Amino acid sequence: MNLSRAVLTEHALNQMAKRQVTADDVGRVLAAPEQVLEVRAGRVVAQGMAGEYLLRVFVDIDRTPAEVVTVYRTSKIEKYRSQP
Repeated sequence: MNLSRAVLTEHALNQMAKRQVTADDVGRVLAAPEQVLEVRAGRVVAQGMAGEYLLRVFVDIDRTPAEVVTVYRTSKIEKYRSQP
């Protein structure tokens, strides 16, 4: 699944500004996610590290192009990483 072409929605851009997440960080996670987990049918969360935080990027994949709906970073890394 190629998420690197996903577009940022207005809501995602607002949340990024509010949460001080850069478009470069989002782009890096979408280009090479450490994990991609299904949230529900048509939506996934791509996860990857951005500094000391886990960046979680929620993407609606049931449309073309895919849309980033929200983004946040968390220090609760183990809580959100799935276990092997």
